[in-house]
Amino acid sequence: MAAFDPRRERVYSVDEVRYQPIMTEPNAAKRKRSAALASTAASFGLTIAKLAAGAASGSLALISEGAHNALDIVVSASTYFAVREADKPADEDHPFGHAKIEAVAALAQTGFLFVLAASVAYRALASIAEPAPRVDANVFAFGAIVLSLIVDVVRWRGLRRVAAETHSDALAADALHFSSDLVSSLFVLIGLALTRYGFTRADALASVGVAVFIGWAGVALGRRTIDSLLDAAPKGLAAEVRAFVRAQPGVAGIDFLRLRQSGPQIVGELGVFVSRTLSFERVGAIKDALGVRLVERWPELALTLTANPLALDNESILERVLVIAARRRLFVHHVAVQHVEGRAAITLDLEVDGQLSIGAAHGIATRLEETIRAEIGEDIEVETHIEPLETRELAGRDDDAEATTRFAQTLRRLAADDRRLMDVHKVRLRTAAGGRYGLFHCRIAPETSVDAVHAAVDALERAARREFPDLLRVTGHAEPLREIRRP
Repeated sequence: MAAFDPRRERVYSVDEVRYQPIMTEPNAAKRKRSAALASTAASFGLTIAKLAAGAASGSLALISEGAHNALDIVVSASTYFAVREADKPADEDHPFGHAKIEAVAALAQTGFLFVLAASVAYRALASIAEPAPRVDANVFAFGAIVLSLIVDVVRWRGLRRVAAETHSDALAADALHFSSDLVSSLFVLIGLALTRYGFTRADALASVGVAVFIGWAGVALGRRTIDSLLDAAPKGLAAEVRAFVRAQPGVAGIDFLRLRQSGPQIVGELGVFVSRTLSFERVGAIKDALGVRLVERWPELALTLTANPLALDNESILERVLVIAARRRLFVHHVAVQHVEGRAAITLDLEVDGQLSIGAAHGIATRLEETIRAEIGEDIEVETHIEPLETRELAGRDDDAEATTRFAQTLRRLAADDRRLMDVHKVRLRTAAGGRYGLFHCRIAPETSVDAVHAAVDALERAARREFPDLLRVTGHAEPLREIRRP
């Protein structure tokens, strides 16, 4: 039995629909820029205060912290530039937007942190090897560092909140950077306190602690930034999305899933399998519903969604035959499957253009039979009955009222003999190229099976053609008889 490979052969023309996430609030960009500006102003103020206090007290740790804050001015300014540029809409040169610039700014911050950590550590270790300098742990020095602690706490919490709400890489990096400031300031405060009580090397050792924490912040920031630049998916999200998608109605499996962080969005591609027996409309409805549910569950997702056909294990032979015919754009009906002595036998009616020669029509039927055997099994029996398919659009006209009345009376008389068909109505008789066509509606008990209805209507059509031999075709439409409610 030939296996169906959905990657090699498609039933549907594969289309893609991009499902955009719910947009962030209109003032999100303004909030990010305001947070970055406030951070820059705070860094400038703290730099002046710490350098002045360090110069007045002679504290190497305090001067190192002042240098750290001087770098913070550059970092915060670059953050402001990054969030401003990242919020620009996509253009022809940047079709996926400008969100990556936030990761680039964060990478630059990482480099600055490593350079600063190395310089502070070098100066602190050199100071330890030299005679202990005199440090005046005065009120000014303590006041500057306590002020720094308060500002760093407020700034760190504010940046972290805005970064989480706007999904900003640059602000998240800034928040991480200033969390290290907070710890560094605590080291300086401890160093000043110990110096005041006679531990002359405490200030230099505090500087080493400052260098270590600046380096730690650089490592953490670098890891986050590299993940963003390398399009790493948020940890655990892919598994959650896969489990969610598999549980959705109509999804037969997952073909592929690719996710990456892009600023506030998580963008990517999702390919799902659907049964190849479904109609285009049904496949489209499954994709639309899946896209909406994904965005409702994860508003930050922006996915390109593709639906691919798949031959399911529970497909019946009838379904497979219909798919094969549809794939070849052939019209088949009256498909019957029988199992004779352990093998399947298929019979079907194939409609082809009535103007074709029997040689051409037989070739179409033969190729269809070969395709069915290739997929279902070579030992299967396939018999095809060829019927003409009217491909022309014929011009016609209604017959005169007298002829239509006689046709209606004949139908009602024949239906009365059958007793199953009732209320023959909407009778029409039309003349077109080559002959006449009859149409009618009738009613039948609603519990009657389709097989029985078809047999009754077909018998009435044949009987009508016997009394009107020039009729090319009679088409009867059966409707369920509605129960008449009496007051």
